[in-house]
Amino acid sequence: YIVRVPPIPLSQSLKPIKKKQQDVLGFLEANKIGFEEKDIAANEENRKWMRENVPENSRPATGYPLPPQIFNESQYRGVRKQF
Repeated sequence: YIVRVPPIPLSQSLKPIKKKQQDVLGFLEANKIGFEEKDIAANEENRKWMRENVPENSRPATGYPLPPQIFNESQYRGVRKQF
């Protein structure tokens, strides 16, 4: 699995995103599922890739998809709730 999530600072508004990220990573680690994190906060190429590869029907009505977004190679697997 490739998990494209940014390492983000813990400001009040970002704590829920960081918690979701930690939940996904904890699940993958506990189940010994190999994964690769992609930094979308500091890497424009990774951010662009994620935005282009989240299916249209899974994108928010406004703005961009928020992390964590889960992919198996280039196949979209969803967000934490769908995972």
